[in-house]
Amino acid sequence: MLTSDAIREFWDQGFLVIPQICTPQEVDRLCDVYDRLFAQRVGWQKGDFFDFAGPDTPESPPVLPQLLDPSRYEPSLKKIAFRTNALAIARQLLGPSAELVFEHAMLKPPRIGAETPWHQDEAFYPIYTNYQSITFWMPLQPVDRLNGCMEFIAGSHAGPVLPHRRINNDPRLHGLEVYGADVSQAVSCPLPAGGATVHHCRTLHHAGPNLSEGPRRAYSLGFGVRSRAFTLRTEFPWNAVRTSARDQRADEAQGAIRRYMSHLRKTARAILR
Repeated sequence: MLTSDAIREFWDQGFLVIPQICTPQEVDRLCDVYDRLFAQRVGWQKGDFFDFAGPDTPESPPVLPQLLDPSRYEPSLKKIAFRTNALAIARQLLGPSAELVFEHAMLKPPRIGAETPWHQDEAFYPIYTNYQSITFWMPLQPVDRLNGCMEFIAGSHAGPVLPHRRINNDPRLHGLEVYGADVSQAVSCPLPAGGATVHHCRTLHHAGPNLSEGPRRAYSLGFGVRSRAFTLRTEFPWNAVRTSARDQRADEAQGAIRRYMSHLRKTARAILR
């Protein structure tokens, strides 16, 4: 549980470092789960497994593989201490109605793991999102600038969502990068395995490439408070065109009719609000 000073620091800076959020034993178990899920590339056909920073084709070794909703493929992840403790802290920061709104697993392979560009999480929100989130990021091994620890711009959460584009302005890539932002005052946050950072969805953040000899694994959980008052009613221009290989697989897995009906339901809810 956070102290009042820690809560105030989070809202002043837009991020917070938590020295430890789960046990070393749980970290060891999670490493085994990670290695199996990523080796099997579970969720590839549905678009849940994809390369965040590369072309995301079967022929190309992924440089920043990610897995959305890993607990869908490994239900035991729903019962880990990281999830329980993160939810308790999220409710301290956001209120008692905070709930899990997304989760994803990330892997940066040894020596070739790509940089995660500077971005704001809210830039990924699709139209009709009705929450603002905070994200817990937990490494499964010690992290520093050599293998890609998190870096933040303090106070950036107080500003607007800045202009983004696909990485290298390449519409085939899934990841986003901010442009025109001053990131000269970055704060690096090295952590032990099982430590965590938590940041606001508008906080500018980044993680460097993995230049080490071992994998850099990280697990993220996002929590938000759903609201009738807040709804993203217009699509961000950088999200309006879905052309990445991951998007195409997800669309094909969902099917045109289900995708159309989902859009109608979201539109109706937005109008009612």
